[in-house]
Amino acid sequence: MQIHVVQRNQTLTVIAQTYGTTVNALIETNEIPNPNNLVPGQTIVIPIIGSFYWVQPGDSLWSISKKFNISVQELAAVNRISVNQPLQIGFRLYIPPRPKVRAEFNAYVEPRGTSVSPELESSARKAAPYLTYLAPFSFQALRDGTLKEPLLNNFPAIARANNNVLMMVITNQEADGFSDELGRILLNDIAVQDRFINNIVDAAKKYGFRDIHFDFEYLRPEDREAYNRFLRKTRDRFKREGWLISTALAPKTSAEQKGRWYEAHDYKAHGEIVDFVVIMTYEWGYSGGPPMAVSPIGPVREVLEYAITEMPSSKIVMGQNLYGYDWTLPFVQGTTAKVVSPQQAIQLAAQHNVPIQYDYQAQAPYFNYVDQDGKRHEVWFEDARSIQAKFNLMKELRLRGMSYWKLGIAFPQNWLLLVDNFEVVKRPT
Repeated sequence: MQIHVVQRNQTLTVIAQTYGTTVNALIETNEIPNPNNLVPGQTIVIPIIGSFYWVQPGDSLWSISKKFNISVQELAAVNRISVNQPLQIGFRLYIPPRPKVRAEFNAYVEPRGTSVSPELESSARKAAPYLTYLAPFSFQALRDGTLKEPLLNNFPAIARANNNVLMMVITNQEADGFSDELGRILLNDIAVQDRFINNIVDAAKKYGFRDIHFDFEYLRPEDREAYNRFLRKTRDRFKREGWLISTALAPKTSAEQKGRWYEAHDYKAHGEIVDFVVIMTYEWGYSGGPPMAVSPIGPVREVLEYAITEMPSSKIVMGQNLYGYDWTLPFVQGTTAKVVSPQQAIQLAAQHNVPIQYDYQAQAPYFNYVDQDGKRHEVWFEDARSIQAKFNLMKELRLRGMSYWKLGIAFPQNWLLLVDNFEVVKRPT
């Protein structure tokens, strides 16, 4: 497959002709929300086997072969040219597809309110073929060691039908926030802890969970070792059932990193104890902060490169946002940005007739617009280029896989590129 960036005044007809495909194929695979009003800077994934490259000034067959990790001989042979042939600027080369890498993929799904919406369930059904794990969010631990269950609806059946490992996400949340006091009780009161573990086992057996995933956040720094002991204890208990155990970790760049989110998360210990970790490499740009990329590639790389000094890369799952944010400007502390999907972001840009820009340092798209009330906005989101940059980083660092927060946010290009880059690991029962 190939990523095409729309130029000014380009139409789908011209793009389809350029790549030898059809307008309908482009619309259907990308679920293009604005087929008759393309936005400059919008990305379209071209559903072809392999890709094309147009020779640029300064290119040689050797430099192009290095760029695409293919031998000069193979590149020349597939394009039926001599290895010594000078290349003219604009000459089109065919790049054959590269071997796929095996990787695991997880997605959280978070029902809100009193029922699971048909749209959210449909999103889980559409994503499940691309997933190793499906993770309903979340079982909330209570202070007496019991559990408040999430709305599960048909998620266990969807997981079974698609050979997904059903992930039991357990949090220390109270009143929609993470509680350090709840964490203190669960990690230090052994009677409550034993009851808590027994209730986890009962629920996992009842619903068919095969990975127990602890997302304990904002724990007290002094509970760091208590959390490690708890994980060792639960690991030994769950292994007797044949289950996996995993944790969610804050995005740290050093073992001594200060802050309520970081200090109780011991990367080295988690790497030794659990089967894998999900590192939450997103929310640099967040709803309550100033506008910026949600998961800029530089900070994401810094976190992951630190992580592989503390644990095997084969245990690391990169966290990835499916969403973006729309901020009203000027940013005022205490205001909240609006969540937008990549599809909604494209529609906004088309509606307000503004081009989409791309920040190559952050590897993220963005744009600005003025609403009907005259208020200025800044939007950062994900597109085919930004997710391909993360896939490339995954492969470079040889990570276990990627975990998405969260389903219900439309980003069809992600799934197109996922299957082009990876063979999804399935773990059938």
